[in-house]
Amino acid sequence: MLYRDFGNTGWQVSAIGMGTWNIGNQWGEIDEATALATVRSAFDNGVNLFDTAEGYGIPAGLSEERLGRSLKDIRDQVHIVTKIGSWGRREGHPLPKDSVDNIRLCAHASLFRLRTDWVDVMLCHEGEIEDPTLYLEAFELLKEQGLIRAYGISTNELDVIKRFNANNTCQVVELDYSLLNRKPESKILPYCQKHNIAVLVRGPLSKGLLSGKYSPETVFTDTIRSNWHQKENRQQKFERQMSMVEGLKTELKPGDEMITAALRYVTSHPVQPVAIPGAKSPEQAAMNARAGEQTLSSAEREHLVSLLDTSSSSSSSSQKIAATVGK
Repeated sequence: MLYRDFGNTGWQVSAIGMGTWNIGNQWGEIDEATALATVRSAFDNGVNLFDTAEGYGIPAGLSEERLGRSLKDIRDQVHIVTKIGSWGRREGHPLPKDSVDNIRLCAHASLFRLRTDWVDVMLCHEGEIEDPTLYLEAFELLKEQGLIRAYGISTNELDVIKRFNANNTCQVVELDYSLLNRKPESKILPYCQKHNIAVLVRGPLSKGLLSGKYSPETVFTDTIRSNWHQKENRQQKFERQMSMVEGLKTELKPGDEMITAALRYVTSHPVQPVAIPGAKSPEQAAMNARAGEQTLSSAEREHLVSLLDTSSSSSSSSQKIAATVGK
């Protein structure tokens, strides 16, 4: 496993971390023993950063609880990242973060579920927040009390990051970034690099699509991806992405090879992001971790992009031809 500087925190963090959304039953049922074994497999294979959130799991908080039980005897050997701002959101009744005390209350609840006296990173989980003042005040207080070591925000919006970093105190940004979503490369990643902000990448496998194991005919039934099939525009986006993934299959085998390539594409960016793919088995966790053993050259990254773009262009041309013939 490669380790790299984590922004300006002074920590050495594994290039591949682990996202624990998957161990909370939202991506399909997973039993307690398997969930705990999956986390320990990641650790045994060199992973030293684990990401979670207060709202992850069915019931909410289950991912934090399971992560806490998994790491309780090795707490001082790992970095834990959690996010607050999503409690109750899934049910349509989000707990309002309308005061510093409410934010502190949620932070303390996360610490309890995680069975720890501190978390290494606490992130605001409101990705479109207009005024982060209350979060910043609460996070500074929690930091002074030794309950968190660093803080930041999970968002895909540069303007939100800038507002959160107005006083140059944002140390970590978590964002969606993958071969299928390279938008952060234009502005957000350069901003983070300029300000020495650590980058965590969620969705590095685009919710599993970059594993190459699915087809345009796949119908997902888990609570996260099933909504792709409920609206025409989402279904079309899914089918378009699957067509792009076909380009990777011309040179890479679905499964280990494609997953490794996709993860290394992300971790090889000059900002040195830490990818946090999820896993639902010890074998998956070990496979993800192996991707952190080396990085790709600029030429290798560009080649992966060309495979996707060529496939996308071919698919677009085919659609235009089909539409013409249909007339």
